[in-house]
Amino acid sequence: MARFVFITGGVVSSLGKGLLAAALGALLQARGYRVRIRKFDPYLNVDPGTMSPYQHGEVYVTDDGAETDLDLGHYERFTGVPTRRSDNVTAGRIYQSIIARERRGDYLGATVQVIPHVTDAIKAFATDDIADVDFVLCEIGGTVGDIESLPFIEAVRQLRNELGRGMSVSIHVTLVPFIAAAGELKTKPTQHSVRELASLGVQPDVLVCRCEHPLPESERRKIALFCNVPKEAVIPALDAPSIYAVPLQYHAEGLDAQVIHAFGLPPGREPDLSRWVDIVDRLRNPEGTVTVGVVGKYVGLPDAYKSLNEALVHGGIANRVRVDIRWIDAELFEGDESEIAQRLEPLHAILVPGAFGERGAEGKIAAIRFARERRVPYLGICFGMQMACVEAARNLAGIATASSTEFGATDEPVVGMIHEWMSPEGLQQRTAGGDLGGTMRLGAYPAVLAGNSQAAAIYGATEISERHRHRYEVNTAYRERLEHVGLAFTGMSPDGRLPEIVERPDHPWFVAVQFHPELKSKPFAPHPLFAGFIAAAVRQSRLV
Repeated sequence: MARFVFITGGVVSSLGKGLLAAALGALLQARGYRVRIRKFDPYLNVDPGTMSPYQHGEVYVTDDGAETDLDLGHYERFTGVPTRRSDNVTAGRIYQSIIARERRGDYLGATVQVIPHVTDAIKAFATDDIADVDFVLCEIGGTVGDIESLPFIEAVRQLRNELGRGMSVSIHVTLVPFIAAAGELKTKPTQHSVRELASLGVQPDVLVCRCEHPLPESERRKIALFCNVPKEAVIPALDAPSIYAVPLQYHAEGLDAQVIHAFGLPPGREPDLSRWVDIVDRLRNPEGTVTVGVVGKYVGLPDAYKSLNEALVHGGIANRVRVDIRWIDAELFEGDESEIAQRLEPLHAILVPGAFGERGAEGKIAAIRFARERRVPYLGICFGMQMACVEAARNLAGIATASSTEFGATDEPVVGMIHEWMSPEGLQQRTAGGDLGGTMRLGAYPAVLAGNSQAAAIYGATEISERHRHRYEVNTAYRERLEHVGLAFTGMSPDGRLPEIVERPDHPWFVAVQFHPELKSKPFAPHPLFAGFIAAAVRQSRLV
């Protein structure tokens, strides 16, 4: 039977609960256990699919087509376990399911209440689909004391009681701030946060204390005394030079040992952390540096491109180089050619990522033209592939008004909305005026690659599966004209209707894809497209 670890946060948000869950999952795996990590989000959106990246950061997409919290990306990158729709639930989704059941009459006339109906639904989510694991790590979003999270904390209290002794552990992540004027770390916020959690019926077994300075033994004893935990279970968590050093750092502080002890399990063998030692060594001792420009729309918020950032780092790990990422606002290039040259000439590679809407599109097209003409390695992702096709249509094929129907009516729809396609669930159909949430081509879809293509050489295969998140596609009616000017369609859906990859055989490295390869990249298994892209950047760095 699976054991449960419940991870809550207090004092302030953004303390790194998701990273803690991912790192602890990796440490338990290194001890030989099977893990699954889940995220409970207290907000009322059904999922983050319609939320602005500036509000929520990146939307992470699973193989089965769920739009989820970006923390699930951490879970996959650290454990290698593919996440599923059942690994992320929001309060909105919980309430949506309960109201649907009430409307159907499933409750047989009973008054529907937070307790037991909402808490039962949360518990059912936590315990579903876990037959193949030893530990389920459940991260509770938000901060203890928020009204939104109360039903989730109550569900945790009930579930811990139902599971019985030795079957659950509570980890509470808090802040121990440093007051510069006093020159001291202050433990009172942690004491208050633990008291708040305990007042809701959940006594933490392990405390993870985020702090900017080392936590003295005297302060650890003080926290242990007032928070009713052993001193060894007060785990300091200082900032790490890289997120991939976090598993090693937590292990050195005894986090995984304390969790095993709290479950009453024997210590077992020491975890095999050689994978993480090698990754950290590659990050700390690179053999060079390459500069990659990401010409995007949401560059003001790094979390909007979280998986992309990490996939570029993984490409650097694969090539043992440091990747200096320059985040460039695409709007800077609209109507200013001198700005284009000034910003892009120092780069060893250029990447245009996914996006929605017309803002910044002309700047991205200008960056793609620069990469093509100056023979700078280029990787286009989703919108970056669509704009590569528009750029080729306008500047090489003579289709001056080439555009996307996403931007409005056009006489030359090189990119248009896909109205129907086949998914694992069957035929999917969409209309321009329909709902936005959950209506895109989402999740893993297969593609067939041309055997003599650069894409096939990069993957080492001619059949692949990648994750998608988009509602517009390149129009195959323009394929012949685009291929005539050197843009080869080297990856297609199995039925040949949907373009998946285009590349330029006359260019050192110019590949654009309709899917999101960054979602499947991991530090110990860098995605081949990113490994190849950074390798091309290394070659470019030796030419300039």
